[in-house]
This record gives sequence, structure tokens and C-alpha cells, in this order.
Amino acid sequence: MVVATIGYAAGERGSGLAYARLMGNGATRLIRRVFRTADPGDDRAVAYGAITAVADAMAKRRIRGARFVIGNAAVAAELATRGDVPDPLALAYVRLRCALNALGATVALGTTDELTQRARAEIALNLAA
Repeated sequence: MVVATIGYAAGERGSGLAYARLMGNGATRLIRRVFRTADPGDDRAVAYGAITAVADAMAKRRIRGARFVIGNAAVAAELATRGDVPDPLALAYVRLRCALNALGATVALGTTDELTQRARAEIALNLAA
């Protein structure tokens, strides 16, 4: 099993960035994925985009059996219980569930501070440039 700890952020225009630390089989790898979100002001929409981008990258690497660790308690709980989502997030949620199911992945709450800060800093630098 691969554990993917994910930190992410998005700018005002919907451009997002996710960092994921992949740990498994005695190896650790850091990946960086760019994504877009339709609603950068909605934390759940940003989380869905970030997790989906990481899941897609892992699928391309033919990884199966994964646990995603994220820092957003509401999103972690929602994905663990397959809770209801508002209509504007339905499509993003379905895409994410499909990506998670394809990997055989679960989502858990954990500490992602370093990766989240890295993503926020890079988003801020790109906005200022």
C-alpha cells in the first residue's frame, strides 16, 4: 500500500497546486501536480481538485491500494462516509470518487502542514509574479 500525504492550495483564478509525498515499499517520492478548480473560494472544491489530480498521477504510475492523508477534516469525513455534497460540487465529487475507486484508495485525516505551506507559498509567488 502507498500512503499519499497531500497538501494543496489554489489561487483566486482557480489555478491550483498539489504536493503529495508518496511512501510505500521502503521508498519516498514527492510529486507536484497542477490542477484547476471552478470555485477557488470553496475549500471542498479545491480539495476535490487536488486529490483527483494526485489520484490521476498515481493511476498513471499503475499504483493500486492507496491511502490519502489530507488536512481538511470535513473533506476527509465526507469521503470516508460518502456523504451528500451540494449540487455545484456533484461533478467534481463524482470524478474524485471514480479516481479513488480506481485506485482502491481510502482517505484519512492527518498532518499536511509542510506540503500545504509549500503549495500556498508557490501559489502566492505565482500570483505576485
